[in-house]
Amino acid sequence: MDPDSVLLYLDETHIRSYHVLRSTWSAVGRQKQVPTFGHHAHVSLFGAVNIHDGETVLHQTTAANAATFLDFLRMLKERYPDRLMVLVLDNARIHHAKMVKEFLREEGQCFHFICLPPYSPQLNPIERLWKWLKDTVIANVFHKDRNDIIQAITRFVNYIHERPEEVLQRLGCAG
Repeated sequence: MDPDSVLLYLDETHIRSYHVLRSTWSAVGRQKQVPTFGHHAHVSLFGAVNIHDGETVLHQTTAANAATFLDFLRMLKERYPDRLMVLVLDNARIHHAKMVKEFLREEGQCFHFICLPPYSPQLNPIERLWKWLKDTVIANVFHKDRNDIIQAITRFVNYIHERPEEVLQRLGCAG
């Protein structure tokens, strides 16, 4: 690959306050209790990971739609100026929306999309990052509101930005 280009695996996910219960330890005869309340908060997250160096770019938003996807593309363009970005992504509708196509026609010369086959999340390493995030942030945890979720995501993001080698290991991309 050209040294002036960067290969990024891209996807979006949603972190919800739905209570995800996973296997965990508890005292014999004492079932783990996770509090709940009557409404659901969520945060949408766009992400890209460079499988060569473990660098991640993450963007929190209130929804994952074509407009917020364009915001993320602009963020990537700012992060990697004057570089060709090869983006490997799934075939979600928002990636092919009319406004995205218009953006790419007008100012997207720095982007090259490679679309994965349908129903193949196992081919996108960032899916393993999302699993790690959800295991860390929402599994067996009670979040009282959206702000609480955002704080937990921020702690996770700060952690992975300081540890690109661990990111590569978790994604199965370390040598």
